[in-house]
Amino acid sequence: MYAPDPQRYDGRMPYPRCGESGLKLPAISLGCWHNFGHIDDQEEARAILRRAFDQGITHFDLANNYGPPPGSAEENVGRFLAEDFAAHRDELIISTKSGYLMWDGPYGNWGSRKQMLSSLDQSLRRLRLDYVDIFYHHRPDPETPLEESMSALATAVQQGKSLYVGLSNYPYKQLKKAVRMLDAMGVPCLIYQPSYSILRRDPEPRIHPWLEANGIGSIPFSPLAQGMLTAKYLEGIPAGSRADREEGFVQKEQIDAQMETLRSLNQIAEGLGMPLHHLALRWVMDQPAVTSALIGARTVAQLDDSLAAVEREPLDQQTLVAIDKVAPLQKLSGA
Repeated sequence: MYAPDPQRYDGRMPYPRCGESGLKLPAISLGCWHNFGHIDDQEEARAILRRAFDQGITHFDLANNYGPPPGSAEENVGRFLAEDFAAHRDELIISTKSGYLMWDGPYGNWGSRKQMLSSLDQSLRRLRLDYVDIFYHHRPDPETPLEESMSALATAVQQGKSLYVGLSNYPYKQLKKAVRMLDAMGVPCLIYQPSYSILRRDPEPRIHPWLEANGIGSIPFSPLAQGMLTAKYLEGIPAGSRADREEGFVQKEQIDAQMETLRSLNQIAEGLGMPLHHLALRWVMDQPAVTSALIGARTVAQLDDSLAAVEREPLDQQTLVAIDKVAPLQKLSGA
């Protein structure tokens, strides 16, 4: 029987407010994109969730298609929530998304009301929950009217199936239009989820300042650039790593193109007495628009290692200038 650490809220984990909402999120949230599917070690996955909660992580982020196979991460996390966390549901923020292919036929993908609300119902069954705390549209639909996708998000809140709504991977102009539509429907956008790291700074020029000005939080995914901002690739491509697999999200060509930058960033980190991934996480957490950094973990030890970045001091101006010289926005935007 799992008994959470009674010291989990002892001050180690900060809880920044999400935009101008009443919701606070942990400075680091746990993403279940990888490592929670049916192909993964289920006991390790359970241990990661337990350890995360013991360390003050109150937000677990999912999507309907996480696995593999799609849906399996929600199934597994749902079982763990029921068996280990049922008594702590009100301490947890559980988020999920719809927008990627989930079932056959014309309604299993993208952003129609049919797809999004059916997907949410399926996610709730897999998660064994009556509601999620945040329901995202995972990506804009190029064919469905934006009003229809936003109305589905609003309906999810109105039906009591989600407390808040968010958007992910929306480009700047569509993001602004979508937020205005949600406001008009009486369901404000709580949070935006972009890909963001030292190596991918696209949100900085327009999106992040606009989110701040409009009281919306930001929760970047891939703050370690799918593992590139770790020591793993500094000496080449290790056998069995993501970049060593054809189906991996990180390809050898990407790493080769960034190798000089990665080694320079590592020198900055070493000068501060910290590993590269701590520098990368601290950099993301220090950005004014960022509410929480969304990390993954393959093992409990890897989770603990990432969480140690929370205890690092914020980066000083000299370090930020050095990072900008090595990885300037204009050089890396769109990477």
